[in-house]
Amino acid sequence: MTRARPARHPAADRGGPVDWSAVERILVVRTDNLGDVVMLTPVLRALRRAVPRARIDLLASPAGAAAAPLLAEVRHVITESVVWQQVHADVDAATMALAELDLVRRVAAGEYDAMLVFTSPTQSPWPAAHVGMLAGIPVRAVHSAEFGGAVATHWISEPPAGTHQVDRGLHLLEALGVPAAGRALELRLPSTVDGLPDSYVLLAPGGSAPAKRYPAARFATVAGLLGDIGLDVLVTGTPREHRLIQSVVDGAGGGRVRALEGLDVPALAAVVARADVVLCNNSACMHLADALGVPVVVTYSGTERRSEMRPRTTKAELLHGSVPCAPCRQFECPYGLECLDIDPEDVARAALRLAGIGEVCPL
Repeated sequence: MTRARPARHPAADRGGPVDWSAVERILVVRTDNLGDVVMLTPVLRALRRAVPRARIDLLASPAGAAAAPLLAEVRHVITESVVWQQVHADVDAATMALAELDLVRRVAAGEYDAMLVFTSPTQSPWPAAHVGMLAGIPVRAVHSAEFGGAVATHWISEPPAGTHQVDRGLHLLEALGVPAAGRALELRLPSTVDGLPDSYVLLAPGGSAPAKRYPAARFATVAGLLGDIGLDVLVTGTPREHRLIQSVVDGAGGGRVRALEGLDVPALAAVVARADVVLCNNSACMHLADALGVPVVVTYSGTERRSEMRPRTTKAELLHGSVPCAPCRQFECPYGLECLDIDPEDVARAALRLAGIGEVCPL
């Protein structure tokens, strides 16, 4: 199917060439989720090769900033829950204004020569670029299909709808004269985790929104099926997902299914790296598995296009139902998660296939 390119705004694509030889400090902006920062690693690698002596810093949310120990190219992280990524503000306008002014001061203190703002297609880059303008950053580059005036010095037209997030980021760089240096995700592993089984399936039932999550009871059935044929299944997630993790473990009936909690992101990455196969939703674990070359089975809801997020570095199976409402971009599904109406046996069989033991341990 041919993808339609968005209409090009007449004010876009007018920025002059960037003199990268004069750039000493770069601020890369990605203020949403952990997985989005992981998908930024080809951008970071390309920047490091193009501007090898420059300092590269990252402006990220607390979730995204947690990936910093895995990012070899990043020197420093400015961590902020920016107001333009919040759905419901639980503080008053004056408090938010003070936080934004403080963010401007922190960014200005970095004395950056260039700010590169990376977003998903439905996110606006203009608030971040405005922070950069107020902080006095001379080069401020964004992707957008919407007019933002002179807030950005380099406003690049959007790539075609459905472009993978990795390719989207590299598209912005290439428009600024920075060539790609490969498209594979890449992480370093500074952590090790002791006490793990020699062989195991890693199951991560969480996700950033309820509309992304395969039902816990079905994940419990998957875990029970795998445990019953003699496989160790470790169920993991964030501290906020304790009840979800425990419900999967309890529903699986114990045995070889157990919880693995209390991991920071580097430790989680180390656990992912040693797994035979990862089972997860469209979440950070999908991107960690992709970056670390671990086979992954994804119960992939209709919240986003698969072409924008899917793993491309490792073996992967994306399981989903076909629904007319996708991609919905919703936090809560009003239709009973029909896009995730997937038989648990199909999920378990996919895990066995990708782990290479489907014939040895058939269901």
